Amino acid sequence: MEHKVNEIQISYREKLSTLKSLSITNSKDVGALLFKNWDPDTIGLHETFKILLLNRSNKVKGIYPLSHGGITGTLVDMRILFAIVLKTLSVGIILAHNHPSGQLKASEPDKQLTKKIQQAALLFDVTVLDHIILAPDGRYYSFADNGLM
Repeated sequence: MEHKVNEIQISYREKLSTLKSLSITNSKDVGALLFKNWDPDTIGLHETFKILLLNRSNKVKGIYPLSHGGITGTLVDMRILFAIVLKTLSVGIILAHNHPSGQLKASEPDKQLTKKIQQAALLFDVTVLDHIILAPDGRYYSFADNGLM
């Protein structure tokens, strides 16, 4: 009996040069970038979780929409999150999700998820710089600014 296996091929191509992208220096810049890249028609409808992928200079490589959920939550699959981080050779990430209710307080599940992602990121020498919660009215909450990172 002949044993055959699938050949695995991994690729990553940048459409825009990361070297020309903006460098993230504060939560205000992150919030503005996220709002520009969030669907205004759904930000108040259901939760979405995204990750900003960064290089060593904190230049944005891209934003990846990881999951879309319901009114009060969305699931984050750690394996998919880190598959994206590793495939793009990112060394820093910023987590982001929206609260359709407009409530900007970080929930206990939000805090636990952030801690879980931070712990896993250590294994890959990836830095989790912040976790941003967006409200439909344009406000945001930064875990880093509020001492939770």
